[in-house]
Amino acid sequence: MPLNDERPTSTSSGEDQGSDVESSSERCDSMTSTSDLDCSRESFTSDCSSKHCTPSSSPPKTLNLDEVMESARDLFNLRLAHEVVMNRNFHLEPESLPQDSLWKAVRDNVHKAFWDILESELNDDPPEYRQAITLLEEIRETLLSFLNPGANRMRTQIMEVLDMDLIRQQADNNAVDIQGLASYIITTMGKMCAPVRDEEIKKLHENTDNIVTLFREIFRVLDLMQADMVSFSIDNLRPVLQRQGVEYERAKFQSILDKTPSALDHTTAWIKSALEELLSATTPTEKSSGQGKGQRAVPGPFQVLNAAFLSILTWDYKKSPLPETWMTDEPRLREIQWQLRQVQMVNEVLLIVHSTIGGPIQGLPSLSERLKRMTSVLLEGMHSPDFNLEEALEGISAQICCELSKSLTERGYPALTPALQATLRGQICSITQKDNPIRSLVEDRVQQYFMALICDPKSQLKLEQVPAGLTPIKPQLALIGAKFISLVNYNKSVYGPFYADIIRKLMFVSSPPTANPPSDTTRESVPSN
Repeated sequence: MPLNDERPTSTSSGEDQGSDVESSSERCDSMTSTSDLDCSRESFTSDCSSKHCTPSSSPPKTLNLDEVMESARDLFNLRLAHEVVMNRNFHLEPESLPQDSLWKAVRDNVHKAFWDILESELNDDPPEYRQAITLLEEIRETLLSFLNPGANRMRTQIMEVLDMDLIRQQADNNAVDIQGLASYIITTMGKMCAPVRDEEIKKLHENTDNIVTLFREIFRVLDLMQADMVSFSIDNLRPVLQRQGVEYERAKFQSILDKTPSALDHTTAWIKSALEELLSATTPTEKSSGQGKGQRAVPGPFQVLNAAFLSILTWDYKKSPLPETWMTDEPRLREIQWQLRQVQMVNEVLLIVHSTIGGPIQGLPSLSERLKRMTSVLLEGMHSPDFNLEEALEGISAQICCELSKSLTERGYPALTPALQATLRGQICSITQKDNPIRSLVEDRVQQYFMALICDPKSQLKLEQVPAGLTPIKPQLALIGAKFISLVNYNKSVYGPFYADIIRKLMFVSSPPTANPPSDTTRESVPSN
């Protein structure tokens, strides 16, 4: 923690999604290298890849407690580094337990017992300082932890004033100036804290009525200062991680894999599922020689990987956990999925309205935008477990019928008949069914849009090129597409060698081709990360 001449600025809480999207593609471009992709391409067809490119794994073994704890630390560091790189507003705050939780009740009771003992000891005649000395020791260590390595003068002063041996001798002779020590501690905190804590320090100086209450407040502010110090350290570390994040995360994951060989089981199953789906979708083709029956075309490695990435967009979290290589991005992926499902439903509603009413509302962008905005608002929070989608669609259809009737009568058209309103409501409410044709159409074209982004090396240039029928949600789709592609590109940069090794084993080791090895038909369309 810096002193007065280098005090960190305060950090704001929450995520600025817009700023993350604006910079995420630049981060991915700056952190990826063509050598990683080249290594991945070579390892698809080579049994002898370099150590840098091909991840290593060990035979299954029994882990001891130390190895488990070390793997847990590696995973924590991996998650923390990834969050720092991907979220420029990431910072840590003191732990806050729910008000009515059992843990909060237990913690509060334990703390209350401690402070009650302290108050009882200080009120004894003569006072007992056993608890107070314990507090002062902890405060001293906390203050020392805030110092920069070169702050020797401040370190020496703290050690002299909070000399625990001397304080114990004073306690034995009932000569401890507890109020004076508290005043020194508060003054020292004021020299170390961030500007955002100045008001808290001022309140501590004014709180002189009860020494126990004062020490409770000192510890509360020290917790805030520790959070500030961590956030300040993260801000200083972020540029380094942004330059070396790919290598760092890959090394940490390799360390986890070395200790836990099963750490890629879900990832292997995910890629294998994509391969099997592609194989089942291909039709037999006649051999060039014309002899015998047809032979199925084998998809290329990059085609398999692209299909796997696309499946992440519609991942069913209830059926299976995410692949291990995507666990650090699960909150972002869930948010993208929620946003995408909402804009898809908005688009489905608008398509139904325009196909049902037809000509009288064509060429009215203001009306379409009004209906879109109204539908989006009523579908807000549709991913929540307690959200009633059927009820929301009923409300949307009623509002749309009123809005359409008003718009039609204003321009000299007859209002919607009860029969047409009933038809419109029925079609809007039916989009909850998976086999609804409008829903299937929109979902298929959204999949086409994202597959085009995944396969194109210059995906940022194609964000605005949405398929026919998705024009009403083009701005929202482009924003979601930018978020998703930035995650895919960074994920591919970090875990590309692991994916290459898995695909090579699935395609060329477990079942080697009998004829020519499969050609990669999508290599030219894969982003060079």
